[in-house]
Amino acid sequence: MNELTLSTPSLLFSAISLIMLAYTNRFLAYAQVIRNLKKEYEQKPTEMGAAQIKNLRERLHLTRAMQVLGMISLLLCVVAMFTIYIQLKELSIYIFGTALLSLIGSLLVSIREILISSRSLDIHLSSMTKEK
Repeated sequence: MNELTLSTPSLLFSAISLIMLAYTNRFLAYAQVIRNLKKEYEQKPTEMGAAQIKNLRERLHLTRAMQVLGMISLLLCVVAMFTIYIQLKELSIYIFGTALLSLIGSLLVSIREILISSRSLDIHLSSMTKEK
């Protein structure tokens, strides 16, 4: 096995930070859409509105999972750095590997969320074509 140094887990910090920023921006955008949709749906419930609510709920749950997995990855990178620092080299390798798996999980959930977001846009497009 190659030796794991303190700099290896630290390389992920900037990547994970940027990913978390993107996830947070998504979450904030969903929050705004949900607030607007709620007002709209309370005034005039529609089938499209109900489909959008269901879609947004699923996307919100996925975004939370993405954020949690991303934060676990970041936390495990810090723990891996600490175990390297205190000379627990073998343990640090397993912890860093787990951090990488968490990051992979977060990215896979992100792909799923993007696919669902596309479905949401299809709902909008289908309602536009029905009106004409």
